[in-house]
Amino acid sequence: MNTRYDLNMDVPPREALRLLYVSKSRFGGDWNSVPHTHSCTEVFYCVSGRGQFNVEGKLLDVMPDDMVIVNPRVQHTELSYQAHPLEYIVLGIEGIEILFDQKDHGYTMLKCSDMREDLLSLTKILLQEIDAQSDGFEMICQDLTEVLLVKIVHLTSVSLRVTPPPSKSKECAAAKRYIDENYNEAISLDKLAEIAHVNKYYLSHSFKKEYGSSPIDYMLKRRITEAKALLSSTDYSLIQIAEQLGFGSPAYFSKCFRKVEGISPSGYRCALQQKAAKRSE
Repeated sequence: MNTRYDLNMDVPPREALRLLYVSKSRFGGDWNSVPHTHSCTEVFYCVSGRGQFNVEGKLLDVMPDDMVIVNPRVQHTELSYQAHPLEYIVLGIEGIEILFDQKDHGYTMLKCSDMREDLLSLTKILLQEIDAQSDGFEMICQDLTEVLLVKIVHLTSVSLRVTPPPSKSKECAAAKRYIDENYNEAISLDKLAEIAHVNKYYLSHSFKKEYGSSPIDYMLKRRITEAKALLSSTDYSLIQIAEQLGFGSPAYFSKCFRKVEGISPSGYRCALQQKAAKRSE
């Protein structure tokens, strides 16, 4: 007896996507990351615990077997609860975006309890291979990533879209990485040019072409993003926030905040408090 199975799967070509990283994280106590973006798609699978994802301002409550998929350049942050520390596995995948119901959503949240055994098995092998780094582990990890994506496509209402490769400007990437890690310090264009090993005028032009703003404007927006997180999640004074984020004075902080957000820091915090009060009524 001969049984033949013909395959007709809508999946991207093998050379289109690449696994950049995979990690397993567990957070004790109340914890949250700062808002950030990536140039790749991130696939989060919640193994245990409770928490929230803030994706483009929308709060998503997550629990075991929830999967949150965040496409490239979509701002997000994670929050873990002290009573039930969040534990998740995250994959960073370059070369694809996830489409939900055939629409261009920047993120997707899926219920994956029916896939739990497969997801845990695949991600466990991924982590073991990366940890051991035996000969050929890169090929194994790549294949496992493709298997995982195909399973997600088959069992949920998502599809995949190939995306163009990210920019190869190492100079701009180095400058951006330095800003992201040191945004609360005094950073000059001369300093960034020294780090990137290029002329400062070339860096300024290339950086703006790459990321849509000059290095200094990017640093300002990065500080304001963190300021918004502090205004919404702490009772720090404007003086404390200004000092923590590297602004010279509360007055300069307020001026920069208004320039970016169109409202003062105190007005922004007041608006958040009013919204919270209405929700609790």
